[in-house]
Amino acid sequence: MDRRAFLKGAVAASVAVGIADAAAAAERYFPTKVDQSLFEGINRVKDPARKTPLEKGHAPVLTAPATVKAGEPFTVEVSVGENVHPMGPAHWIEYIELSIGNEPAGRIDFQPKGYLAPKAVFTVMLPAGAAAGGKVTLIAVQRCNLHGLWEGSLDISLA
Repeated sequence: MDRRAFLKGAVAASVAVGIADAAAAAERYFPTKVDQSLFEGINRVKDPARKTPLEKGHAPVLTAPATVKAGEPFTVEVSVGENVHPMGPAHWIEYIELSIGNEPAGRIDFQPKGYLAPKAVFTVMLPAGAAAGGKVTLIAVQRCNLHGLWEGSLDISLA
């Protein structure tokens, strides 16, 4: 066997072993199968009266006063799901973002550990001219490593 044939065979074998090891590691560390269609866009609750278990566990839930005064701070609590999403090494929430209309208001990043609950509290203040029609929409987006981006919204009045 000449040197060139030996090197080609060694490289091919190394690549094959590396691919097999990567596939085995992926199965070991990420045993949950992922629905790729959830990563094609932003997921939202389709029917609020009949939420699916996936929607109940992933759609952001916003809690804020129904009416706020311009120039006064208020709090917005965002939790991931009606029943708080579990956090673990194979399934976790990466971040929660809050926007007021199209303007970003804040973001909190999480680690894939079992010690955190994916909830965030933001303190925001709306200026007098923030809502042309007297209403403003709060939008929360969260990203789950297995189930993609999820969005929830809440309309509040500006006094």
